Amino acid sequence: MTIRLPAADGTLRTYEPRSEPLPVAPGAPFTSRTVFSAAHVVADPYADVSPGSPAAVDWDATLAFRRHLWSHGLGVAEAMDTAQRGMGLDWAGAAELIRRSAAEAKAVGGRIACGVGTDQLTGGTLADIRAAYEEQLAVVEGAGAQAILMASRALAATARGPEDYLEVYGHLLRQCAEPVVLHWLGPMFDPALEGYWGTTDLDAATEVFLDVVAAHPGKVDGVKISLLDARREIGLRRRLPRGVRCYTGDDFHYPELIAGDDQGFSHALLGVFDPLGPLAARAVRVLDAGDTAGFRELLDPTVELARHLFQHPTRFYKTGVVLLAWLAGHQSHFAMIGGLQSARSLPHLARAYELADSLGLFPDPALAEDRMKTLLTLYGVAR
Repeated sequence: MTIRLPAADGTLRTYEPRSEPLPVAPGAPFTSRTVFSAAHVVADPYADVSPGSPAAVDWDATLAFRRHLWSHGLGVAEAMDTAQRGMGLDWAGAAELIRRSAAEAKAVGGRIACGVGTDQLTGGTLADIRAAYEEQLAVVEGAGAQAILMASRALAATARGPEDYLEVYGHLLRQCAEPVVLHWLGPMFDPALEGYWGTTDLDAATEVFLDVVAAHPGKVDGVKISLLDARREIGLRRRLPRGVRCYTGDDFHYPELIAGDDQGFSHALLGVFDPLGPLAARAVRVLDAGDTAGFRELLDPTVELARHLFQHPTRFYKTGVVLLAWLAGHQSHFAMIGGLQSARSLPHLARAYELADSLGLFPDPALAEDRMKTLLTLYGVAR
C-alpha cells in the first residue's frame, strides 16, 4: 500500500508506509535517569464550545494516555505547556487536570509532577503574582504531586529587574513543602517570556537563575531548561549545587544531553517524549545497562521528527503531538482545545506522519495510514 503526501511545494509524492511497528514493551523502572513526559490533553470533540469559552476535556481519554506513559516507566509532567497551558487550557481546567491526574497516578503508582504558574492573572502587582503562585502551589501539593514552578507571563510583564524575580521565587521556595523543579521556558515556546529573569542577556539571566537555586538548594529538586541551546544547558548544569538535577527541556538536542559527558548528564522533562514515550523508555533502559552507544542509536534518529514538530513558531508543536496521538490510536479524533489542530499546514502534518511512521512509532501502521488518508481527504486529496 502507498499513500500520496503533499510536499511543501504543493506537489504530491508517493510514500510507502512501513508494515510493522518498532517493538517496544513495558519494562523495569529506570535506574540511571529520571524521565518525565510532558503530556497533552485530549479535547472533547462533541462539546458545544465557542472561541474564548472554557476548554472541554475528554477526561477518560486524557487519563488513559497518562496510564500509557506510566506503563512504560515514564513520569508524567502534568499541566505544562504541552497540555496547552496559556493556549486554551485556563487555570480552572488545569486545576481539574492536576487533581484527576494526581489521583490516577496514586492509583497506578505512577510518578507525577505538575505545573504551578500564574495564569489566573493577566497583570497585577508582585503581591498578586505571589498570591496566584501560592494558590496553584496549594492545589498541586494538596493533590500529592511534586510542584514545577513555571515561568510567569505576569511576572515577566511586571518585574522591574532581577531583584523582583529573586524576591518572588525566594518567597515561594521558602514555603514549598517539598523540593520543586524550577522551569526556565524560553521565548521560542512563549514570546511573552522574553527577558525572563529581568534581562534579555542570557548570560546575565543565567546568573540570576543560578542565584535563585543557590539561595535555596534544599528546596530545589532540579531545574528544567527549555532554551534549545545545548551549550548553555551544559554550562549551567555544571554549575548546579550538588544534588540539584538538570532536566533537559531541549527538544532539539536531548539525546546528547541525556547521554551526557565525563562531567555529568541531564535528566529529562520533554514534550517530545509524548509521542516518543515507548521508544524513549526503551532507549533509557539501554542506557541503564551502560550502553551509551545503543542509547544514541535508538534516540538519535528521532531528532529529525522532534525538530520538525518544534520548528518555528515552536509554541505550536502541540498540533503535531496531538496528530501523532490520533494516528497512533490513543484518541479517536484529531481535535484540539481552541481549534489548534488548524495551527500547522497540511504539508507539515504529512511530514510529521512520514517521519513518525519511518521510526515505527505507530502500534498499528495500517490504522495510522487509514487515518492519515482520512485527513488528506478532508483537505481535498483524493485517495
